[in-house]
Amino acid sequence: MRVFLWYKVGMIGIFDSGYGGLTIMKEIVKALPQYDYLYLGDNARAPYGNHSKETVTKFTDEAVQFLFDKGCNLIIFACFTASSLALRELQEKYLRNPKSKYRDRKILGVIRPIAEQAVHETKSGQIGIVGTRATVNSRAFDVELEKEWKLATGHKKGISLRLTSQACPLLVPLIEEHFHQKPEARMILKKYLRPVKNHNVDTLILGCTHYPLMLKNFKAFMGGRVKVLNSGEIVAKSLVDYLARHPEIEKKLDRGDARKFMTTDDTAKFKLFVEEFGGMKAGKVEGAIL
Repeated sequence: MRVFLWYKVGMIGIFDSGYGGLTIMKEIVKALPQYDYLYLGDNARAPYGNHSKETVTKFTDEAVQFLFDKGCNLIIFACFTASSLALRELQEKYLRNPKSKYRDRKILGVIRPIAEQAVHETKSGQIGIVGTRATVNSRAFDVELEKEWKLATGHKKGISLRLTSQACPLLVPLIEEHFHQKPEARMILKKYLRPVKNHNVDTLILGCTHYPLMLKNFKAFMGGRVKVLNSGEIVAKSLVDYLARHPEIEKKLDRGDARKFMTTDDTAKFKLFVEEFGGMKAGKVEGAIL
């Protein structure tokens, strides 16, 4: 593994409020192993899902500034809450502001590609969305799904789009405390999913990057006729397509096998999550101050 050169601008930065984004990074690295990556988890202030839009935007802004300063040319918000509440504002601030020194860089979210896939997958037009309170209340998925549905009307003729959303605020802390495979966690999950299942959805969006760690439980409760989307695989495929369509961005990315992990909280605990849940070698996890 080669040494990071912090002054070079060419890494892919992956940001999440905590550990959940590792499920996204795992799939991205699998699909695009040739690039250098820096993952930042703001674990000291997680979860973001219970904070206001203003607070989430402030925290995410600090993370973006940190990653740009560390040499990231492309940042992925592997956090549905940040993608829902802060993405547009920070794209305006950093990428479209004539006074910004980062206008040649990119910030991408995770909601749009998953909305596209959900519209493609559904046969009945009945789509379920589960996520943090902030993601659900933002209606970001609703907006993107409605946009994609209009684009797909030719293929979905005679079918109406019907969305069912459910906030699941207890799942993130349960996962981060390694309680997600306990019977109590499965009981809580069933309680959250029951009203979604009762609406006869045929496609379910896991609107939080932590939730794939309970993917088997989601699938078991929803049943075989419901397509539970794997957000990591979808985002990775979307990034592959994005770079193929934007060679001017791809050519700026450093090629190598460098993987860097940073957290604003306990580095030893974070290392365990990288290796256990992310399935990646963490090396030395460094602390970060935002």
